Amino acid sequence: MVDWQERIAINPAVCHGKACIGGTRVMVSVILDNLAAGVPGEEIIASYPSIQEPDIQAALSYAAALAREGTADLPLEHTV
Repeated sequence: MVDWQERIAINPAVCHGKACIGGTRVMVSVILDNLAAGVPGEEIIASYPSIQEPDIQAALSYAAALAREGTADLPLEHTV
């Protein structure tokens, strides 16, 4: 498993402080949006040659950590 903390950085001077792959301006959200849209990792890397496969895995691990520990504004689920 990739340690996302070694590959993801937040810098207020880069991409308005959004989480990016360290040393790049590739936002984690861009990687996750592409994955959610079904774009294969190889195609994401071809589109953003400054990243590597471990960066994609780090983005997924970061998202999982946020889902476990963070909060997000989600609509209230209605039970039937």
